[in-house]
This record gives sequence, structure tokens and C-alpha cells, in this order.
Amino acid sequence: MNAEEFRKHGHDLIDWVADYLENAEQYPVLSRSLPGEIRAQLPDHPPEDGESMDQILDDFRRIILPGVTHWNHPRFFAYFPANNSGSSILGELLSAGLGVNAMLWQTSPAATELEETVMSWLGELIGLPEGFHGVIQDTASTATLCALVCARERTTAHSINRMGPEGLAGAGSLRIYTSSEAHSSVLKGAKIAGFGAQNVVLVETDEKLAMDPEDLDRLIGMDLAGGLVPCCISATVGTTSSTAMDPLVPIGAIAKRHGLWLHVDAALAGSAAIVPEYRWIFDGIEAADSLVFNPHKWLLTNFDCSAYFVKDPVHLQRTMAINPEYLKTNQDHEVNNFRDWGIPLGRRFRALKLWFVLRNYGATKLREIIALHIGLAKMFAGWVDESSQWELLAPVPLNTVCFRWNPGGLDEAELEVRNKALLDRVNAEGTIYLTHTKLKGTFALRVAIGQTATRNKHVVEAWEKLNSCL
Repeated sequence: MNAEEFRKHGHDLIDWVADYLENAEQYPVLSRSLPGEIRAQLPDHPPEDGESMDQILDDFRRIILPGVTHWNHPRFFAYFPANNSGSSILGELLSAGLGVNAMLWQTSPAATELEETVMSWLGELIGLPEGFHGVIQDTASTATLCALVCARERTTAHSINRMGPEGLAGAGSLRIYTSSEAHSSVLKGAKIAGFGAQNVVLVETDEKLAMDPEDLDRLIGMDLAGGLVPCCISATVGTTSSTAMDPLVPIGAIAKRHGLWLHVDAALAGSAAIVPEYRWIFDGIEAADSLVFNPHKWLLTNFDCSAYFVKDPVHLQRTMAINPEYLKTNQDHEVNNFRDWGIPLGRRFRALKLWFVLRNYGATKLREIIALHIGLAKMFAGWVDESSQWELLAPVPLNTVCFRWNPGGLDEAELEVRNKALLDRVNAEGTIYLTHTKLKGTFALRVAIGQTATRNKHVVEAWEKLNSCL
């Protein structure tokens, strides 16, 4: 493709994306494709000769687009927000065009120093106390894995990195403590990092579905008495199912008393702290060793862009760094080489799109958008609470509402069957898209509000559709 062809098709695609962002609600939210339907329309073998971009783009519209579930749709209320914006997309385009690998300062000084700057900005926006240092990871799952490995190495004085499992010989099993409502990435990270699933200790939750500090302290005491080695607490600010808030102040005190690494997963909820009225979600964060939240969930920055903060970057680098001769540079002693701050060597220029968003919107507008979404969630929760046919199943501190249809007179088994059937009917109809969870064994519908274009009318439509599908 020459420059002139690139220019032509690039202009056409920008026009298409602009129209799509403006009119995404014309599509059914959830793709109606059947398993294998997309694959059946694609050739079994790659083309021998190049094909025209016109033909490729036509196949995109004809084959691929019908198989897309539209996360940008203003009536997408499933899972969690994964919103974006025009400024983020343009930043991503520039990053792709530049083709930077931001593994070392020398491979692109601008990528490293811009990342340092935007991470400092993010820390200021969420009210993070002095002493934290930030780096962009791809996802919160990766950040949590980094935290677990750092906890492992601090507890064992870096002996596992040197010797493998033998580095723990005679010391018993390392234990991780997390809420029964914590994200699955904690368990997955524990497996990858060599802790083993059986050493992930699930702490009970209270009536708000938040970690119970008393149970945490009890479990740590039991493990110590049994010759096991408490290593890490992974607390959650905004659980995936219900945005429950683990109490960081007492959890931090427990971590300090026992010398445990405290990691805080605020993947979704962390963005809310840019609104001063919701900065309370990080009360006690000064006790944390690491923190992650995802601008690619609720801060108008397209996937992937995860903000990971650590108290001790020297320990992070010692844990993660590999220093072969071919990566050494003359500037290593005076710069940050972010390939030593995480798992992959190669790193995309993610800071560029985040910089575009923060500058194009500004803190005031971003706060307005997040406050709007929280207000819409509270409005929806109010309708549920006022209805005789619906009930709330969890508190609504931010943007996620957990609820169910319950007209009375039905047992729990029948309620689950009926609510599951309602969910399937609503999603099949195509106007809105919801997902479910289970809270202490109870089947719950979820409305998660946070897409860029979601406004009052879309939440009203969701409520009306739920009631019309009963």
C-alpha cells in the first residue's frame, strides 16, 4: 500500500469510525451470530495474491461487523465499562503509525518520559499520596501478577527467583489472602506465580460483600500457628460483581502488623476517585504496597491501558529485571527502562492515547462524565428499591446495580430460573445487554453503567425493557 492509497483508505476509515461512534445504538448490542457462523464465511486458506482494501473493507462490513458485540453501545450494561473516545482512538492511531517499542528509554525517550508524566498526573487526579511510582501495564491481571511475584520475592528475600521452589524449603507454603468476592485474576496469578491454588485463602465478606478484617486476622493467625507463611493480602476497591469496597484502613493495619504485602485491585472503581466526592474509596491507600486501576474501563481510554502504582520501584525492578548485554545502554543509570517494571520486554506506546484523553477532556469534564454515570446508577437503583416486583441485592456505592425480579411467593431455585430466563429474553431482544453474577449464592442481574455515550434516556430504556420482558 503506497502513501496515496493509505491516505484514501485512512480517510474512509476515520469517517466510518466517526459515524459508528455517533450512531452505535442503531446496532443490536449483543451480536446475534451463532457459533461457527463467522468462521464459515471465511476462507480456509490465506490468499496467495493481495486483495484490494475495498474488498477487505466490504468483507469487514458484511462478515465481521454482524459478529461484533458493541461495547461502545450506550445501552451496553454488561460486565464492566470498556469505554473509549475519539481522542483516545486518535492517540492509538498515532501510536500504531509510529510503531514504537517502548521497552527502554533509549528506544524512544518520549514514550518513557510521557508515561512518567501521565502516571504522575493520574496519581494526582485520584489523590494518591506521595511515594507511589506508576507504570502502564496492559491489564489489571498482569499488574496483579506483578504484585504477587513482588510479594513472593520480598517474603523470601528473593530466594525463589534465584533457586526456584527450593528457595522456600523448610519455610512452609506462602499464603495469599483475598476476599471471596475478589477478581479471578488473583487465583490465576497465584497459579502462574507458583503459589498454587490451594494457598489462596478466601476471606469471608460482610453484609456489604466487603472483606471482613476480623476473619482476615483470624485466618492469618491460624496459618501462622500451622507453620504456613502469610505473604500477601489482595484487597479490592470495587469488586467485579457488585463494586463492594474492602475496608483498607483495618486491612492495612493487619498487613503492617504481620509484614505482609498489600495489593489493592481497583480496576474499575479507581477512576471514580478523580471525583473528589468519591475519593473516600481510597481511604487507607497509604498502607498499600501496590495499586492498580484501569483507565481503559472508565476513563475514556481504549483497551488496553492499566495504571499500576508501587511504593518501592527498586524492589519491582530487582524482581523483574533481566539485563542481557544487548539491552544495555549508556543511559541505564539515569533513566527508567520500563521493561524492568513488568512482565513483557516489548511495550506499546500506550501513554500517548492516555495523554490525548487527559488533555482533550481535562479533569473537569472527566469528573462530570463519571459523576453522571454514578448518578444514573443510583437513579436505576432507586427504581428497583421503590418497586414491589424488584429487589436490590447489594449496596450501590458507584455505577453497578445488582438486583433481581422477585414478586414474592417463589423459592430461591424458582427465582433463579425465572431471572435467568428474563436475562436471556432481554439479551435476545437486542435493545440492551446485561450479564449476571451470584452474590453469596443468590443469582443477580447486573446493570453496569459507564459507556462514554450512555445518558439518562438509555438507562430509562433499560428499565422499561426489563419490565416489558417480564
